[in-house]
Amino acid sequence: MGENIRIEKSIFKSLTDQDMEMYRWTPTGNIKGIVQIIHGMAEHIFRYDNFARFLVDNSYMVVGFNIAGHGKTAKHLGYFANDNGWTKVVEDIHKLRETIQSGFKNTPYFILGHSMGSFITRTYLQKYSDGLAGVILSGSGQQAPIMVTLGSLIAKAQILFGKGKEKSIILNNLSFASFNKAFEPARTSFDWLSRDNNQVDKYIADDYCGFAFTAGGYRDLLYGIKGINNISNSANINKDLPIYLFSGDKDPVGNNGKAVLEIAEIFKDLGIKDVETKLYPNGRHEMLNEINKDEVYSDVLIWLNSKIKEQL
Repeated sequence: MGENIRIEKSIFKSLTDQDMEMYRWTPTGNIKGIVQIIHGMAEHIFRYDNFARFLVDNSYMVVGFNIAGHGKTAKHLGYFANDNGWTKVVEDIHKLRETIQSGFKNTPYFILGHSMGSFITRTYLQKYSDGLAGVILSGSGQQAPIMVTLGSLIAKAQILFGKGKEKSIILNNLSFASFNKAFEPARTSFDWLSRDNNQVDKYIADDYCGFAFTAGGYRDLLYGIKGINNISNSANINKDLPIYLFSGDKDPVGNNGKAVLEIAEIFKDLGIKDVETKLYPNGRHEMLNEINKDEVYSDVLIWLNSKIKEQL
């Protein structure tokens, strides 16, 4: 894997006034499609290197950058911006898409968002769904409005007391404390991510993974989730946009698959015609890093290829 590949690392100028690391994985031969990856909370884009190489081997270009507040060049880990952080991150996604698409006007363009990246994607679609060949949501979920309201109040209170750029332990516990319970007795506090111990250990050992978000970061994240929960905001999503959701049926973020099916139904109720779901038995949160990742990779590729064929 990876013999016919060119990997370029560069700097993406974020609207949050941060210089973020960006990667582009390009086949040396024909490019039949482009996949823009939006990574999850408290991780970074290069964790997708293996998956990107797989897609390149199958004639797809892959692009992505570290979201503001993530990776080596972040000003503050877990902090987007002083104001309008969520909106700026969404606009960053569009800025990269426009840049890439300008050079590949007739090449099918897909977006894949994982976890928090799936929430960013869902906000993005409210404004920019036209012109996409398809969207993939990995490890997505639904949050109860009352918890979003409570979390927002806590975040705003912490910011009011000058702690906006400090780690919010209380919100981190509210968000993640229950995730590992189903896997007790657990080997680590991140067993909920994957059954692959090696992948979990790599995540724990990575200085740019698993950090707690700041109060300011939570304020912006919860603002985004509140906007997603207001289904009327999604009324203008292109009804012809193909959407593929996949997750493990033991993923706590997706309420063991139930939330994933709920999201699919919301899209269908909005009149979106092509919505597919795949729940992997016993799979956890990061299906791209699971013990059956080869199966997951293959399923994603089959879906991508099928959407390109349909649009020829």
